Order: sequence, then structure tokens, then C-alpha cells
Amino acid sequence: MNIMVTGGAGFVGTNLIKQLVKDGLHNVVSLDNYSTGKEENEQEGCVYHNVDIRDVVDFDFFMDSPDIIYHLAALPRIQPSFEFPALTMEIGMLGTMNILEWARKKECKVIYSGSSSVHSGHYENPYTFSKVMADELCMFYKQTFGVDTKICRFYNVYGPHQLTEGEYCTVVGVFEKQHKNKEPLTITGDGTQRRDFTHVDDIVEGLILTSESEEFDLDIIELGRGNNYSINELAGMFDCETTYIPKRPGEAEVTLCDTSVAKKDIGYEPKVNIEDYISEVIGE
Repeated sequence: MNIMVTGGAGFVGTNLIKQLVKDGLHNVVSLDNYSTGKEENEQEGCVYHNVDIRDVVDFDFFMDSPDIIYHLAALPRIQPSFEFPALTMEIGMLGTMNILEWARKKECKVIYSGSSSVHSGHYENPYTFSKVMADELCMFYKQTFGVDTKICRFYNVYGPHQLTEGEYCTVVGVFEKQHKNKEPLTITGDGTQRRDFTHVDDIVEGLILTSESEEFDLDIIELGRGNNYSINELAGMFDCETTYIPKRPGEAEVTLCDTSVAKKDIGYEPKVNIEDYISEVIGE
């Protein structure tokens, strides 16, 4: 199959491409502007293009006849979106519209990476709003133009190739670096907020299962682990000192994925537990 991955040099995109290349059955192309993606993430067997999807109308130069587009490109994380709201929404909305318009012409499938943050209020932060609007664009192109789109909503993804420094880090990446440097773990607020932490391997499996499944009618698939932990509990798994910093705006108190539909409709079975992952990290 001919497969395009936007954001292919980023965290989830890299792990997805690794699996697609490993399968040995696909022609894989990545589009990434490397704002948060990294050149060292590039995988042999995939063709990489340094391009901003906001600036492209005709993607034929990169792949003439795509079968599937995994649209993962976005400016991630909630906190940076307060500093760059217009850029966050432009990438999320204009970039998504360009991909969907090209998919309409090519009659190919689009798997879009949604976010669990939409469940906590559409107007809480620019990042979430951009995801809500991109969801709506996907549904518009599906219902109006018949574009075969599916939205996979991710829950607090962690694992290999995650960022461990900079403003786009997730809490697991931050804690990993602080543990490695023998620094106290920085907990925002009182640490009672709860997150459904999902290993990137489970996310990749869910993305591929969604792209392969033809027999389900739902437009949105929720991809999480199905249980959650407080940030205090997460920090306790690292067994080191902690310190508390002020609560940050725009973030959910609780995320928890209902995996029942994904299990029933696409055979999704998340396997990796955050405790086991952290035990391996600590043991390194």
C-alpha cells in the first residue's frame, strides 16, 4: 500500500513508521516540518520530506496515489498553545483542510489523530480548540464529500522517541529526564489530577487496526489504556524526591478512556502498563 504519514518525524509518527516499515508491505512517505520532529527519528525504508502542510495544496509531488494518510501533524501540547494560539490553530485547521482536500481528490482514506482533551471543554485552551475544529473538518469532508475519514483520539501517550526536554514534553518525558539527572520530579498543582497513560505501541496498533477495519460505522475511536493514575501516583513509581509547582491553566482534571467500542469494533487490546514501563526506565 502507498501510505503517507504527516508528522512522521515526531513521536507517534516515528513509532508508526517503524511498524509500517517492519511489515515490509508498504511504500511509506513522511511529511514533517521538523518543528518538533527530529532528523534522528528517521527510519530506513521511509522517504522523508521537510515540508509544512499549511503551504501545500497539491501533494502529488510527494506521493501520486496514496491509499492511506495517517494525519498526525500538529503543534502539540496545551501550554505552548497559550503562547502561540494562532499558529496552533493554523497548523491544526489549515493543515488538516489541505490534507482532506487532497484526499477528496485522490479518494483515499484519512486516519486523523484526535485528542482526548476535547472531552474536557472545547474552549479551555487553543490546542483543544484546534483539535475540535479539525474533528469537525474531518466530519464535514466525510459527510459532504464522502472522504473516508476516521478520528483516533489519543490519551496521554508515552514511550520510545517521546520528547524529554523543551516545552512540548509530556509529564512522563519530563519525569524520565529528571529521574535520569537525579533531580526532584516537578508536580504541577497538588498532583491529584488523573491521567490515562497509553503506551505508544498500543496507539500504533490502534491506528493500524482502524485503517484496516472496514466493518464499523463509528467515525471516532478512543485509544487509551482504560485506567488512570494521579500525577502523585505516577511520581511515586519513580521512587525519588518531588517538588510542587503552580497549577497550569487549561488542563483537564481527569482523563479516562472507555476502550469498549475500540475493543468491540476493531479488536483493540492495549497491552502495556505504565508501571512496567517505568520499572524498565528505572532499571536502565
